Amino acid sequence: MKSCKREMEKKSEISCVIEELSMVVIVKPSEENHEAAHIPTKPFLSICYSVLQVLDKIGPTMAVLREDVHQNIKRLELMHESNPTTISNLVEILKLEATEGNARKGSSCSKAFVWLTRALDFTSSLLEILSKDPEKKMNKAVEESYDVTLKPWHGWIASTASRVALRLVPESKTFINLLKTEDEETDMLIQKMQILVSLLVPFLEDIHCILRLYNLDKLKST
Repeated sequence: MKSCKREMEKKSEISCVIEELSMVVIVKPSEENHEAAHIPTKPFLSICYSVLQVLDKIGPTMAVLREDVHQNIKRLELMHESNPTTISNLVEILKLEATEGNARKGSSCSKAFVWLTRALDFTSSLLEILSKDPEKKMNKAVEESYDVTLKPWHGWIASTASRVALRLVPESKTFINLLKTEDEETDMLIQKMQILVSLLVPFLEDIHCILRLYNLDKLKST
């Protein structure tokens, strides 16, 4: 699952996510057959691990989100390890917890999946904003991304904490330099960011389609 992480010294986090996304195929449910939906578990979690590396570059301001992502990955990993054959498809977790009536309760795997998807939404939005305007102030880029992807689902406490954390973000140039490999030009990284966003957008649209099917798309934090 973490094979791309072994190549981090040679490849940027952005390149790793591009490679992983290029190999993932999501099957959306059809009107005739909802049961056909399929999200490969290990590739999805591998993408989430790579996104953790991107969040690390933003620094302390992303500590809470990063920890949340890490815990949710671990929760899904444990479920997968309990039944690798069946849980090779993440949708099977949604089906199981929906049947048991536990999908929206406590520390369910369904909730973990929802919040991992939203962390990917946030990352996609942030990279899109910066790839269009690399000179944009980082705190503004993070704030805009947060407002459209995470804020609608956060309670008052989480929203307030996020506003305070915005003061700790690095400059955009610093963030972009941290994402580059040693010999990589900024223009090349920007192109890769644009490629990544072009892959993430349809990938996430397919996932949100499945979340809507299981009535998880409007789940809020408690």
